[in-house]
Amino acid sequence: MSADHSGAHASTPRPLAWLPYRPEEIEGLPDGLEYAYWNGGGDYPTDPARVAFYGVPYEIDGRLAPAEVCLRPLPLMRGVRVVQALTAGVDHLKSALPLLPSGAVLCNARGLHDASTAELALTLTLASLRDIPGFVRAQDAGEWRQGFRPALADKAVLIVGYGSIGRAIEERLAPFECARVTRVARTPRHAERGPVHPVTALPGLLPDADVVIVATPLTDETRGLFDAGLLARMKDGALLVNVARGAVVDTEALVAEVRSGRLRAALDVTDPEPLPPGHPLWSTPNTLITPHVGGPSSAFRPRAEALLRGQLAGFVLDEPLRNVVGTAI
Repeated sequence: MSADHSGAHASTPRPLAWLPYRPEEIEGLPDGLEYAYWNGGGDYPTDPARVAFYGVPYEIDGRLAPAEVCLRPLPLMRGVRVVQALTAGVDHLKSALPLLPSGAVLCNARGLHDASTAELALTLTLASLRDIPGFVRAQDAGEWRQGFRPALADKAVLIVGYGSIGRAIEERLAPFECARVTRVARTPRHAERGPVHPVTALPGLLPDADVVIVATPLTDETRGLFDAGLLARMKDGALLVNVARGAVVDTEALVAEVRSGRLRAALDVTDPEPLPPGHPLWSTPNTLITPHVGGPSSAFRPRAEALLRGQLAGFVLDEPLRNVVGTAI
C-alpha cells in the first residue's frame, strides 16, 4: 500500500519512499513524499524504478532480513537517491553500490543499536564470567551447585572497535570497578575516557586483557582479524566476547582454543550465520551463543522510526544526511 503525505494534487509527481514499516504507523513523516510499505514480500508495492528513498527491510517474521531480500529490488531502482539501512553494519549492501545511479548514497544506522548492543555485550560478559549457563543447566537438573566464579570487578577489559557501540560498552562498564579499560580502533586518538590505540597494537595489548570485547565493523581489514596468531596472544583463561560480525574471528581457530580449555567465548555473531545444526561451535564447552540479537530489543522500533523521520526530512529539504557510508560513482 502507499500513502500520500504531501497534501499536493494527485497529478503532481512526488518522490517515492519505500519504508519497512507501514507509513500510517509512523508519526510525523514529512510532507512532500509518497510513501509505500515494503518489507521483503514477493510483490513490490510500486514500480521500483520510481523509488527515490529506499528504507531497507530489517526484520522479517522475527528474523533479520536476509541480504538477498534486501538487495533484490536494488538493480531495478534506477532513480534511487538514498538507501537507508537499519543496521550498523552494511557489508551485506555494499556490493550493490556499483549498481546504483551516480550520486546515490548508502546510509547506515550508526547510533541506533548502541544501547541494545552494549547491553548485550555486558550481559554476555557477566553471564559467561559468572557461569550463568552452568547454573541454568544445574537448575534444569534439579542440582544445587555452589562455587566461586570470576567477577568482572578488578578485571582488565579490552574493547576492540571504538565507534559509538564501543563507547556505549565502556559507559556501561564504568560501575563495575574494572581494573582498567583499554580501547583499540582503526584510527588512534585520544577519547574522553582515555587513549585509543591502533589495531597494530593488539598483539602487545592482548596478553594483559582478561576480557576482550569485539565491536568493530566488518571490513576487508577486520575480516579474520582474530586469527590463530592473534587468539594465541590472549592470556590463559581470557574471555572473548563478539558483538561485531562473525567473520571478524576465525571460527576454526577459536573452536580450537576454547576446546583446549585455554579461552572462553561469548558470541552474539558467528561465521557461518545462522549457525547450522551440528556445527562444532554448538558443542564447544565454555561457549555462550546468542543468535545475533544485539539490535532487536524494545528500544529498536522507536529509534528506527526516529532515524527514518530525520533522514526523510533531510531528504525532502535536500540537506546533508547522517551516516553516509558510501556514494555511487
